[in-house]
Amino acid sequence: MNRRKFFKNGSVLALGSTFLGSVGAGAKPVNIVFPNQKVAKNIIIVVSDGMSTGTLNMADLHLRQKNGTPSQWIQLYQENLVTRGLMDMASASSIVTDSAAASSSWGSGFRVRNGSLNVTPKGEELLPIWQKFMQAGKLAGCVTTVPITHATPAGFCVASKSRNSQEDIAEKYLEQRFDVLMGGGRGYFDSAYRADKVDLLGSYRKAGYEVLETRDEMLASKLKKPLLGVFQVDSLPFSLDRENNKELKAKCPTLAEMTQTAIDKMKSHPAGFVLQVEAGKVDWAAHANDIGGLLYDQIAHDEAIKVAIDFAKEDGQTLVVITTDHGNANPGLIYGNDVNKNFDSVSNFKHTNEWILNGIGKETSLAQVKERVDYATAYQITEEEGQSLMAYYTSLSIEEGVYNPKNLPFRLLSEIQKKRNSIGWISMDHSADYVEIAMFGPGSDLLKPFIKNTDLHHLMLKAAEVENKF
Repeated sequence: MNRRKFFKNGSVLALGSTFLGSVGAGAKPVNIVFPNQKVAKNIIIVVSDGMSTGTLNMADLHLRQKNGTPSQWIQLYQENLVTRGLMDMASASSIVTDSAAASSSWGSGFRVRNGSLNVTPKGEELLPIWQKFMQAGKLAGCVTTVPITHATPAGFCVASKSRNSQEDIAEKYLEQRFDVLMGGGRGYFDSAYRADKVDLLGSYRKAGYEVLETRDEMLASKLKKPLLGVFQVDSLPFSLDRENNKELKAKCPTLAEMTQTAIDKMKSHPAGFVLQVEAGKVDWAAHANDIGGLLYDQIAHDEAIKVAIDFAKEDGQTLVVITTDHGNANPGLIYGNDVNKNFDSVSNFKHTNEWILNGIGKETSLAQVKERVDYATAYQITEEEGQSLMAYYTSLSIEEGVYNPKNLPFRLLSEIQKKRNSIGWISMDHSADYVEIAMFGPGSDLLKPFIKNTDLHHLMLKAAEVENKF
């Protein structure tokens, strides 16, 4: 970007000692620009991980049929409030990306191999975008429904040869002193779970962080310190399971609540902030062909969109980016005479397929299996269907799959349900979809109808008029 253009639209204040505490330990302070309304002072990117177009479609249909209103995302399209495009998400190693390479393309501006985070095929580490913004004086944070050390938040924040090095990623976050980190993943910080027994939670507290482990602690926070919120050992619960469990509701915040807390924490900073919001368990549900998990976590993502857009409308200086990193399982409604009624049946769900299958064991009777499915879904399955599910628990069959360490029969249960909800799936894995991307606020005019994933990195820097000198 032309240096004169960079400074033209705003007054410049050299970064002084007042702001050094909010800049990462590994960051070099440079000039702050106080932008006018044509410049994005803040950026919020809201990502539904693993969202196929059918997922977006079904969430909108569900909300229209249940509440008579569209989803937030589709309403933005209806009211012509956003610019909209498609994005090619291929990685350096495949036309079908994983979340690490997808996030890294946004984080670094380069395509990397699946499984790596901001590390080139030659092993060179790239500077992630949130660190670039921190060097420009902005606050930076991430919130997610999966471990905060997972691929999508990590791709904006750090470089790592492997996305699986989550204990190391937790340490790298501390080195950079990000301002907000909230989601699951306490096991990567807590000495009781870490392989090296290091008390990383204690290290964060010593470094001045407020460590939050429950929803009540988050809501009661005075927001005076940097925030580390780790509300579960691994991922947060699926939204549907959380809503029907008092203990989970008390302990775990929603994605929208975490988004609001992160904004409230960072919104008063003179140089602005950047925030990534991820509905990570949309992807996990798609891998499991779990419609209850998928649909209600997509709706949770939609609620987080509303928080971001409401703030941006009031603020006037915030660019909101809404997108996904890849398709997954490509679910959709299948034509038939009863498709309307069948799809409406998902409104009766109390729990996900994950909840159903984790509550079945070798000792479970056929009557108990049928009762459990009925309680969770309001479906009456047949004896033959119940017996086919039970067979998986007696080692007669093994079903593998991503995020399925217990080899539970997710595919089989989704096939049983398809007869009743008219929802089909093409697979249990990622797909090479061109993905939806929408933008609201200053900088949204930069979005073209079709872009590469790496273009988004440069678009965000340009929208904020942060020089890309890195």
